[in-house]
Amino acid sequence: PGAMGTSGGIAGSLLCCCLLASVQALVDPDDVLTKEEQIYLLVEAKERCQKSIRVQLEKMKDTSCLPEWDGIICWPQGSPGQEVAVPCPDYIYDFNHDGHAYRYCSAYGTWEMALSINKTWANYTECATLFSSESRSREKEVFDRLHLMYTTGYSISLASLLVAVSILSYFKRLHCTRNYIHVHLFTSFMCRAASIFVKDVVLYSGALAGEPARTREDDFKAEMVPPPGPRSHLASDAWSPGSGIRAGRFPADFQEPPGRRPRSEHGSPGPQVGCKVVVTLFLYFLATNHYWILVEGLYLHSLIFMAFLSNDNYLWVLIIIGWGLPAVFVSVWASVRASLADTQCWDLSAGNMKWIYQVPILAAIMVNFFLFLNIVRVLASKLWETNTGKPDPRQQYRKLLKSTLVLMPLFGVHYVVFMAMPYTEVSGVLWQIQMHYEMLFNSFQGFFVAFIYCFCNGEVQAEIKKAHFRRSLALDFKQKARATSTAGSCYCGGPLSQATVSISTSAAARG
Repeated sequence: PGAMGTSGGIAGSLLCCCLLASVQALVDPDDVLTKEEQIYLLVEAKERCQKSIRVQLEKMKDTSCLPEWDGIICWPQGSPGQEVAVPCPDYIYDFNHDGHAYRYCSAYGTWEMALSINKTWANYTECATLFSSESRSREKEVFDRLHLMYTTGYSISLASLLVAVSILSYFKRLHCTRNYIHVHLFTSFMCRAASIFVKDVVLYSGALAGEPARTREDDFKAEMVPPPGPRSHLASDAWSPGSGIRAGRFPADFQEPPGRRPRSEHGSPGPQVGCKVVVTLFLYFLATNHYWILVEGLYLHSLIFMAFLSNDNYLWVLIIIGWGLPAVFVSVWASVRASLADTQCWDLSAGNMKWIYQVPILAAIMVNFFLFLNIVRVLASKLWETNTGKPDPRQQYRKLLKSTLVLMPLFGVHYVVFMAMPYTEVSGVLWQIQMHYEMLFNSFQGFFVAFIYCFCNGEVQAEIKKAHFRRSLALDFKQKARATSTAGSCYCGGPLSQATVSISTSAAARG
């Protein structure tokens, strides 16, 4: 037992460290690199380059090409008649960081130049592979597929959740603390789905989609587009730059596909206010959804271990946790953002301000995950105790697996699967697997929850059957009444009317 306890403690510590380390990997809707941030990184790189140039100038030979900063890369000194290759800088977010940029140092100890503008020029073709038309076409295909996936998923979830809320609200026999919490959870899923659709319409409409691409097109054009006229032999593979700044990871949870960004400073004040409100509401409903998942976990955990939340008086406490706490930290974020970084639509990065709402959401995810593990542990121990001595253990494994699968969508376990995964390039297979997984489960989670906890619920099915029986009975009575009034004789209808007549006859006989 001691060894098992030690192993469990080590495993728990490792899991906790993994989740804490994954905080940086979790994505939010403004976790993209803005133009201002990219410029800041370039300024830092330029300062480092200038220090390096001063050191190199003290040691260099007269015939070498001078080290210099070209606005993007810090070029070292070059040997005459040699080609200089420098890795594509990692501080340019959208570069292919596995490629190289090239310059040619002439035999006279000068860099090859674009003669028409008397300016040195380098070949950034390998760095710009992500901007090629073929690469853009592949990315667009991936993003379109992901957009279709989450639109379909959220639509199905929204429809099924609406039906589930209607059922739980209509039947009075289903009114209890547990189902009240379910209704709030379903409502939070509905609000989240609706806010995503509204955000798509407001931020990524056709009128706004083209402008950022044109804006970003100019980010590095001055330095990287080959000038007209004669140039070095390395300039023949000139490239046409696309966006120098690409969006980061998105689950769906926290953002939609990159590459579909809203316009920046060019919008009028009216639409700017509207899109800020939309982004704020999206963050609020996202947070409330995570916190109502947490409330469900706390409630189920309390029923198993403490049983103190079964009282209706505690429902208001849970409502405050689910709807109130997110309102607090999202309001704080909105106030800070409006005061210190009131730019664009608030969907782009504003530095560390994102942690104001990310940390509480991450805390809810982590707490819920540990609640899930503890409940599964208790279920496993109970199954082992009740099945002690039975020859075939496969049945208890199946029961445990079934219980675990039922709990997973309620506790949002899928959120932690890729949390510790590093961000990879959009063209990577791992990135596509990750995005398809997250989009699928995030968008269909509402449907899974409604299906398991409403449509498959025995109490709900019983109430629906009773309602159907009562409706059939009422229709049968109406048919009997119409037949009696028209024919003037007793109408022997279907099984329901026959059963009713038999019951009436028996009652009369007893009387």
